[in-house]
Amino acid sequence: MGVFMALALTGCASKSEDITASYVSPMNYQQYTCDQLIQEGRSVSSRAAIASGQQDKARSNDAVKTGVGIVLFWPVLLFMDGDGPKAAELASLKGQMDAIEQASVQKNCQVKFTS
Repeated sequence: MGVFMALALTGCASKSEDITASYVSPMNYQQYTCDQLIQEGRSVSSRAAIASGQQDKARSNDAVKTGVGIVLFWPVLLFMDGDGPKAAELASLKGQMDAIEQASVQKNCQVKFTS
């Protein structure tokens, strides 16, 4: 039973807020104007909000599977999502937001993301 408990705890998807940003170079946005940075920032921020919701839903689903697996039927633990493509996409989007902010600072554009 201890093995299944360990599997359940390590296989759960992370909270969206716990996923760290992947590095994205601000150089990718160096040629952007302030207006373009603002538009790109809005687009990336919107996609990040959607990805955060998807990640948190995966975490919630994994929590349900863990409860069912521990109490009723352990094979369900083998079907947990964990951190996969959703988490990777969210990390990339967070990295893009960081890079846009850094490019904005260099150009004095005032683009700032809030949590």
